[in-house]
Amino acid sequence: MREKSGNRVLLCTAALVLSASLMAWSAIAQEMTTSIVDIHQGSQLSDRARSLGSGGYELQNGSRVSFNQWYHASWVDMHVDLLTPITEDTGILWGFGTGEAAEKYRIAPSLKLGFLTQMHPGPNSTLSLSFTATIGGKLTEKTCQADYGDLGSFNVNCRLAASEMAPEETLKYLVNAKPESQHLWLNYRVTF
Repeated sequence: MREKSGNRVLLCTAALVLSASLMAWSAIAQEMTTSIVDIHQGSQLSDRARSLGSGGYELQNGSRVSFNQWYHASWVDMHVDLLTPITEDTGILWGFGTGEAAEKYRIAPSLKLGFLTQMHPGPNSTLSLSFTATIGGKLTEKTCQADYGDLGSFNVNCRLAASEMAPEETLKYLVNAKPESQHLWLNYRVTF
């Protein structure tokens, strides 16, 4: 009988510890509500990719080739920034970018991580500091296969295929750009 009562005590103790742990985690979870800080579509890289679509060239047969068809995306990179508080004056900044793609370029999805902290030097003032780092989100331009008749077919920069440049030289001008990867903000606010 002693073993059974010992097991009951052990089970009751484990149940109390588990119950207390769940209540503590519940209180922490209630304090850690995540808020949306910003939602927007587009970025400097989206604008840059769209600008690549201006212009065009004529083929030997006289037909016009517009770059717009290659650099027009049906979806523009969307960014969502969130804040999860840790204490009353500190929090974790995080978010993501969906990326975008068209026939001749791609912006990769991205992930943003950072922190925010603030202090109150006076009753009506707030000094805040935040830092974020972005991982991913790179813009890469794709090549075209161009037929130069007797010279053969080559991989080229689509926008420079009709230039006087040698086909392999055009590849040096493909866009390969990273987003701004780190941001540091210092803000002082006084209310009257």
